[in-house]
Amino acid sequence: MLRALGVFIASLQVLSPLAARQDPGRAVETAFADEVWAKVGELTCLNCHSAGGDAWESDFILRPAELDPVRLRENRDAFARMAVERKDGKSRLLLKVSGGMKHGGGVQLKPGSTGYRILESWVRGLEARPGEAPAATNHAPAPFFAGVGMATPRRLLRRVTLSLAGRLPTPAESEAVEKGGRAAMDAALDALMTEEGFYTRLKEGFNDVLLTLGYNGNADDALSYDHYEKTRHWYQNYDLSHIADEKARRQAGYKLADDYRQALLREPLELIEFIVRNERPFTEIVTADYIMVSPYSARGYGIFEALKGKFKNAEDPFEYIQARVPALKGRDGKTQESPSGFYPHSGLLTMFQYLRRYPTTVTNRNRLRARMYFRHFLGVDVMALAPRVTDAAAVDAQFKNPPMEAPDCVVCHKTIDPIAGLFQDYFNEEGHYGPRKEGWFTDMFAPGREGTGLPPAERWRSLQWLGQATAKDPRFAVAMVEHVYSILMGRRPMSPPKDIEDPHFTPKRRAYLELRKTIQEVAGRFAASGFNLKVAFKEMAASPFYRVDGLTEAIANPARRAELDDVGVVRLLTPEQLERKITAVFGKPWGRLGYRDSGFGILYGGIDSKEVTERMTDPSGAMGAIQRIMANDVACRNVPADFALAPAGRRLFPGVETDDVPGTPESDSKLRKAVMHLHEVLLGRPHGADPPEVERTWRLFTGLLEEAKTRKDLGKQESYFCRAGKEEKRSEDPHYTLRAWRAVVTYLLCQDDFLYE
Repeated sequence: MLRALGVFIASLQVLSPLAARQDPGRAVETAFADEVWAKVGELTCLNCHSAGGDAWESDFILRPAELDPVRLRENRDAFARMAVERKDGKSRLLLKVSGGMKHGGGVQLKPGSTGYRILESWVRGLEARPGEAPAATNHAPAPFFAGVGMATPRRLLRRVTLSLAGRLPTPAESEAVEKGGRAAMDAALDALMTEEGFYTRLKEGFNDVLLTLGYNGNADDALSYDHYEKTRHWYQNYDLSHIADEKARRQAGYKLADDYRQALLREPLELIEFIVRNERPFTEIVTADYIMVSPYSARGYGIFEALKGKFKNAEDPFEYIQARVPALKGRDGKTQESPSGFYPHSGLLTMFQYLRRYPTTVTNRNRLRARMYFRHFLGVDVMALAPRVTDAAAVDAQFKNPPMEAPDCVVCHKTIDPIAGLFQDYFNEEGHYGPRKEGWFTDMFAPGREGTGLPPAERWRSLQWLGQATAKDPRFAVAMVEHVYSILMGRRPMSPPKDIEDPHFTPKRRAYLELRKTIQEVAGRFAASGFNLKVAFKEMAASPFYRVDGLTEAIANPARRAELDDVGVVRLLTPEQLERKITAVFGKPWGRLGYRDSGFGILYGGIDSKEVTERMTDPSGAMGAIQRIMANDVACRNVPADFALAPAGRRLFPGVETDDVPGTPESDSKLRKAVMHLHEVLLGRPHGADPPEVERTWRLFTGLLEEAKTRKDLGKQESYFCRAGKEEKRSEDPHYTLRAWRAVVTYLLCQDDFLYE
């Protein structure tokens, strides 16, 4: 984001009034794209007048045209034909949209409203050139990223290595990228995406999307009592008699149960890691005919004995391998229908953990699962397909079955109900397998997808049928790239603007379309690679949206500021990322930002994937306090410890000693270099890249030393709590330089460049 980064005098390069007077056709074309289509057609008419919409049988059919100029012209022509037709001397387009001529959609735009006036103006523009089709415009605004600075190869490398691997780039990597450009960056990313740090970040990022670590109850509750009665609690009977001490044996039992539950919880994310690590098609997240199990979770499924020879260490709770579960057999002796004899696995869609994370109820009827299916795997927010019903009681009174009859309800339900029906074998509030005894509901749209009914022969494997169709849907690739964008940028891709009264609607829409273009291009390359997700990460990291690094000029124009409001990476680091950054910079963690280890994780904007599911993007008062605690604590622990090392082994102060004080040109030069080194190591700013900031830090350091000279109550030793090690004595600090450097590090750790990405 470039919010509040400066002021730049620029305009949106919109068509001038003079040009509009000289070429009415050009004005009509521009008005259609930026006004009629963007503010009326796309937001209002397209909902029904499209393939599969309520008005699909009418002679006024439109097509989505976000990035397709051909479709846009076709839509313009459809509007023009409707506009020039007359009834009682008035445009049919204006009559229909205001509810006349028995418009099936009723009143969509009231006369006098902003949308209606836009159509009126456009119709008058058509009348200025009677009998002629609107001419195409040659108008081209300034390049979207004009005036925007891009990160240098070295800075981009630091950004992406910290983000994806939780480490700093090596000198060799930095040198190679500076010399080799994009090709060298690709090679560096290829190597980076084989590291364990990348897979940690990958799973963390996808849990932010899927939230599978946060379902209700214990993790082993995902395994149903009906099918896993004898195995799901295997740890309760595990032989620990070899541990003589009773307390130690009890603690071992607690750890056994906790590791087992963690192993179960992690399975969906381990599937994602396995697919990406082995560069398999990422479509397998919805098509894989296997799951990932560890020695512990395999015991829960009752398949450990058959698999134990395949594990490298059969006692490692977190070693995962591929496995297939036999068709489920209930306590009543009935076995799940399966010609193959195996449970019909279909990636995440059939994983017990995913199904339990999004359970159902008698009234919900799997609609939550259908909604999350669209969101997770196709990038569609079904709740935004149509406006909410304002008077539900009136709808209930008018229609016997509103979801299948009321127009405002049908818009969504004809999309989600067929998908909900595909989950019918899991009609269980616990998320377990359990078909409804009475059969599936007949007062819902029948099971299927996108207008295609579920073939009877596929009934036993309905979710496999769904997964295979999903993998072929072009929206799948786009949705996965959007997830990659979210992981890299720390926020979801911007949504299209909806408020046509917003004076900045047009620049915001231009920004939205520019991002959609980038996402579509990356999605195309991702699909062409055989759905290798690493390609999506590399392409998105190379995109201008990720490479933005400030402005080259100031911005004064409010519209231009709105246009650039959501570009670039300016996001508060998550607690996990901040912990990893501290480790990368100082060589050891702070250790207080993990959710399971400290309440600081949640207080610092983290999630528990259950009650807290959205990360905070703006710091609260508590987060500010934690930042100060962190800065003081980390500086206290690391500055004396760094000085205690030989100069060649130091990360922070390789070129100075505690008896180096300012006052001579030689010492001042050495100390200034030390300040610049800290700026580079802690903030990623190259030597001398930001002279005002370096000067400010220098004045802090020298000012503290000057003040120390005037104080008679200051001791000659560093604080007891900031010793180089627990067994070490307090560090001698006769010149107060050690404490001054600690204050400098504390100051830098509180800077945006350290706390934000």
